Amino acid sequence: MPAAGTFGYGEEYASLIDLNRLGAIVTKGISLKPQEGNLPPRIWETPGGMLNSIGLHNVGIEAFIQQKLPFLRRFKVPVIVNFFGYTIDEYAEAARRLSTLQGVAALEANLSCPNIKAGGIHFGCTATSVVQITKNLVTSSNLTIIVKLSSQVSNIKEIALAAEGEGAEAITLINTVPAMAIDLECQKPVLGGITGGLSGPAIKPIALKAVWDAASAVKIPIIGVGGIMNYRDALEFLMAGATAIQVGTANFINPMAMLEIIQGIDSFLEQRGFKNIRDIIGSAKL
Repeated sequence: MPAAGTFGYGEEYASLIDLNRLGAIVTKGISLKPQEGNLPPRIWETPGGMLNSIGLHNVGIEAFIQQKLPFLRRFKVPVIVNFFGYTIDEYAEAARRLSTLQGVAALEANLSCPNIKAGGIHFGCTATSVVQITKNLVTSSNLTIIVKLSSQVSNIKEIALAAEGEGAEAITLINTVPAMAIDLECQKPVLGGITGGLSGPAIKPIALKAVWDAASAVKIPIIGVGGIMNYRDALEFLMAGATAIQVGTANFINPMAMLEIIQGIDSFLEQRGFKNIRDIIGSAKL
């Protein structure tokens, strides 16, 4: 499935690939109200990856309902809506609103947003905040709640267990890694938002370790994401314990990347004599 923010609202790629061949469609992050995002430049290529400082630009829930969701309902695959807020109440209200919509299968809560009531500390940075927000989301929604976590924590097992303990039905690991670049000629940061998130092959080892660690602690499914560019990368995440994978930066380089990954996994399983992809999930044992 695509990683949130790298696939628009699905419609942007529909003329290029068959969306029905995906495991799910994950939307761009949605907030209660429209958000303009950061000043440009918003994207900057780096060795082994890409910096983005989009600033969670989105159309807001009302426009999503009226303009985006009708298109997504045309397809057979599940629609997962990524969403965010800046207070626990905002997260809960967004979950309530989205849960009433026909055609939405699950919600993916982005916990890498700053909590404005806690001095800007990201929601996903402490087990306490993850407990609070997950509890509120589960009571606010009748849909599957997926919690998207950051690797920028001291103990990812503790954070993952906090989400599982309060009823999250899956976790996504990881979000982009905070990073920046400086223009030597102008002597200033290259991104309009000054700092951004690093994605692409450079963060794959970080993401893979996060999945490995979390898989040893929780029983709920893990969606692995971070630097997956081809089927071999995807297989590493599955063997580390991920049940599913998301593809982000690769979609910018090659719109066919996800379909090629699916085909590559199928060929690998057939060549190795595996009858079911579940036979390789978590198979990288010591």
